[in-house]
Amino acid sequence: MLKAVATHAIVVVGMAQNPAPKKARKLLTEAGLAHHYLEYGSYLNSWRRRNALKLWTGWPTFPMVFVKGTLVGGASDLEKLMQSGELKKLLG
Repeated sequence: MLKAVATHAIVVVGMAQNPAPKKARKLLTEAGLAHHYLEYGSYLNSWRRRNALKLWTGWPTFPMVFVKGTLVGGASDLEKLMQSGELKKLLG
């Protein structure tokens, strides 16, 4: 994951069957913003890997949206950044 966050301007980290990562990806796609998606299992598996990510980032839910290597929050946080124009400033 560290390599992806360092390599791509926008990274969405999520899990299968969770609607919030899908929302974040849809917002980015509709805005024409390229992003990299990392999926860490589903509700039924890979919980240890997800818990490690939660501990590492301090962010309790998915998705985790990174912009230029910085965690900016989840889907609703991303939506607010997009509506306010702050996301474009961060991508600068």
